[in-house]
This record gives sequence, structure tokens and C-alpha cells, in this order.
Amino acid sequence: MKRFKKASIAIIAAMVIISGCSGSDDSNVNDAEGSNDGSSSNGKVTLHFMTQSSPLAPADPNEKLIFKRLEEKTGIHIDWQNYTWDQFAEKRNLAIASGELPDAIFDAALSDYDLLKLAKEGTIIPVEDLIEQHMPNFKQVLEQAPEYRAMITAPDGHIYSFPWIEELGSGKESIHSVDDFPWINVEWLDKLGLKMPTTTEELKQVLIAFKTQDPNGNGKADEIPMSFISNSGGEDVKFLFGSFGLGDNWDHTIVTNEGKVVFAPADNGYKEGVKYLHDLFKEGLIDIEAFEQDWNTYLAKGKENRYGLYFTWDKANVTGMNDTYDLMPALEGPDGHKNVARTNGMGFDRGRMVITEANEKLETTAKWIDSLYEPLQSVQNNWGTYGDEKQQNIFELDEANNMLKHLPLDGTPPWELRQKTFVGGPLAILDEYYGTVTTKPDDAAWRLDLMKK
Repeated sequence: MKRFKKASIAIIAAMVIISGCSGSDDSNVNDAEGSNDGSSSNGKVTLHFMTQSSPLAPADPNEKLIFKRLEEKTGIHIDWQNYTWDQFAEKRNLAIASGELPDAIFDAALSDYDLLKLAKEGTIIPVEDLIEQHMPNFKQVLEQAPEYRAMITAPDGHIYSFPWIEELGSGKESIHSVDDFPWINVEWLDKLGLKMPTTTEELKQVLIAFKTQDPNGNGKADEIPMSFISNSGGEDVKFLFGSFGLGDNWDHTIVTNEGKVVFAPADNGYKEGVKYLHDLFKEGLIDIEAFEQDWNTYLAKGKENRYGLYFTWDKANVTGMNDTYDLMPALEGPDGHKNVARTNGMGFDRGRMVITEANEKLETTAKWIDSLYEPLQSVQNNWGTYGDEKQQNIFELDEANNMLKHLPLDGTPPWELRQKTFVGGPLAILDEYYGTVTTKPDDAAWRLDLMKK
């Protein structure tokens, strides 16, 4: 039976209409952990967390080797209320609205707006005192990279959440600066005697050939000239908009080279990009499902190699790490314009974990969260682990150097493997960890090289 704290009817009503009210600034760090502290039969303290995970992962997160080791290391048992990614947001919001709160929400996926509203409500608590008193690993991260302290501090001076931090490259060469890579079927290009397109008009003619000339040679018109998932980060088509102007990204906000912030749809080039896509759609060159398909549908067609051109972060996740698809370079538009718009993303998620007002074991919770920021632990949380005898491992442990080394993927899609093994949540991987705490993933190094080129 899970222990939850029920809020009053007044608080429930306030949460339903998502209105903020003044909350206490008190961040009491004294645990009420006496004989009735909810300890399990084996003497371990039990905490009750809500979380989300991939449908490919175990329904009970405690079946993951990472969490098994963490429980053994900390002596803290987590009673998980776990939902798949597609269900989590609704279940999380219902729990908040009803006042049926867990001790903490792991992989919380809370926006800045959510954090501020819940903080004003008093539903989540400030944690800066917990950080100072009980979290040496996280304090060390903030000392090594002090900019993150400013980034997690709310306008009222409090810290309400624990972040996910993944540094990998910097500036224009950060791996997060471009997410929607265009992958073109070079086998089809070769079979039809076509060159890699360099302009938007050449791409249109290539797509027409993909549609009409049976490049897969099966005698059926089952090729999909171009596909994407609209407004879906790495699978979006926004890469092409840079051929007509500033371009676009997932939050429609572009920073020009002069430092001016521009709303992408207000740019004339954006409108020309929409016209171009409309023209392709009218010609039947765009997947009819592109504006409504989910990841599984997109993936299924990709594994059948039906795409002439598609978009994703890493082709290995959709069509495999083979020579069938190659990265298409940025294209010149009708006026010779060529640009790749950077995202405003970085390896940072402010609202990755929060502690709720229901929590009566604040010190224990803080110490458990702090264990996630230990360097070797963070690396595993982000990618997966080592020594798992039941499935493929991401790492091998170099005990002599106390270092995790990435293993070859051997054709396994990296994201598919990570979904089964990693735990996400709050963590920190700083650039200085590469070469000392862990190696750089082969797929990431390859992607960084493509971006640079």
C-alpha cells in the first residue's frame, strides 16, 4: 500500500485550475524517520516515487540492474509508481490535482512554468538547504560548473528541482545544436543514376524519381519519397527551412548571428519553406502520415527501407548503421541561401526530479538523489550499465582505472538499447569526464564529426 499525503479540498481545487498561491519558504531538512518511518521488512527505508519509462523497459524499475545496485549501495528501497512515456504526463497531473502525492517525482518532465506554479502552490519544496547539507556529489558538480547553479535557481532565489546535465561538445559543435539530421537513400540515388542533391529544386526532382522509377526494384509503388514526424525534435523536417531564410527549430525561436531573437514563423523565409513543403505534398512526395504518425509507425517503415529521405537524430535508430543512407548536406534555396538553424537546446533539463510536500524523509531522499550525481553513477544512469548477464551491455568496467568504457553496439540501435537499460533521472556528465570517467560513445563521436563537416 503506497503512503500518500492527501491535500485539502481547497488545494485540490487550486491545482485543478492551475493557479498559484503563496507557499512556505521553509525547507526543513530534518527527517521524521522513527519507528514508523515506513521501513521495509529487511530494515531498509522505503521511499515512494512516481516515474516514467519506455515500454521496452521492465514495468518495475527495480528490475533494472542499475537500480538493484543502487539499492544495495544506499540501503534505500524505492517503491515505484511507473507509467509508460505516453501515459505519464496525464497520470502525473492527476496525482498533483488530487493531492495523492508521492515522496518525489523522478523523470518529472516538468517545464519552467510547471515548476514555478507548483512551487507557489507548495506542492514541491525548495531544496537548496538539502543540497548544502546532504548532497556532496551534486555540490561538487555545481562547483566545477557554477553556471548550472544559476540555471536551476528560480526568480525567488530558491531551487525547486534537480537537473539532468549532459555535456558533449560546446557551442556550434555541441551534439545538441542540431537534432533533425536528413538521411537520404544513397543506394536509390546510385541505382537511378542521380547525384546527391545540392539545391531544393534538385531535391524535388530526386524525390519525384524516387516516387516514379521504382528504385527498390520490387515492381510496386511502395516507396515513400520523404517522411518525417511533424514537430517532433529530431524527426522533424525543419532542417529544410534553412534553405529559405533563418530556418526553424523545435521551439520556433532563432538567435541570429547578430544576437537578435526572432520568432521563426514571422520570418519571410519560413513562409517560403511552408510553400515548398506544400508543393512537395501536392506532388505526392511526402508521406501521407508525416503529420500524425507516432515513433513506432515511423520506425516500422524505416526498418523496411521504404524511405527516400527521412529525418532523425541518428540513422542507426531507424534504418540501421549501414551504407544505405547517408547524411544529406544543407541545400541552397532558390536565391542561393543556405543555412542550418541551431536549436536552443543543450544537454540540460531543469525539471528532471522534484521532491513533494508529502515527503517526510527529506534527508534520506536527498542522499539517494545525491548518489545519482556520483560520476560513474551518472554515466550509467544516462546510457546504461555493465555486467548485465541477461542482455547486451553498454559498458565494460575498467576496474584498474575505475572507468566505464563503451562497448561496440554490434548493429543494435543505440536508442533501443538505452531504453531497456538506462534510468535517466537527475545526473551530471561534464566534458571533463570523457577520458577519465568514461569514453565518448562511438555513435556520438561519429555524429559530432558529421556535424563539423
